Amino acid sequence: MSAFLSKLEVENVSDLDAQGRGIWKITAPFIYQSDVLNATITVEQGFLTDYVSVPRIPFAYWLCGDTSHLPAVLHDWLFHHHEVCNEKTANAVLLEAMKVNGEPEWRCEMIWLGVAAGGQSSWEEDAAGNGHIIVNGQIV
Repeated sequence: MSAFLSKLEVENVSDLDAQGRGIWKITAPFIYQSDVLNATITVEQGFLTDYVSVPRIPFAYWLCGDTSHLPAVLHDWLFHHHEVCNEKTANAVLLEAMKVNGEPEWRCEMIWLGVAAGGQSSWEEDAAGNGHIIVNGQIV
């Protein structure tokens, strides 16, 4: 059965990066059991996330912004670890985790539609690296 097996522990690294969403660092291993993957995901301490990438369009952000943090961390991690699954499966894990997290069905569908429609460029871009990193005090 899909479940979060640990608490999400983070610290803010920057409020200004990632188009104002901020960057957050995982401060303890974050563990999730996924039925979609039939596997356990462990997001390592030190991984950087920007949570859900909702455009700053007022209505969209009002409905979906600053929500679904736990599922978003998993999705970010999967987008940087193509060896685990493909993009479609990463999006399915996001949807699964949002439901496990108790998000309303309408929000789950809106966020899933957003990543399904607009996530391919991020999938391709994120394959080039291991997520956001800090170099000389700057997030890159």
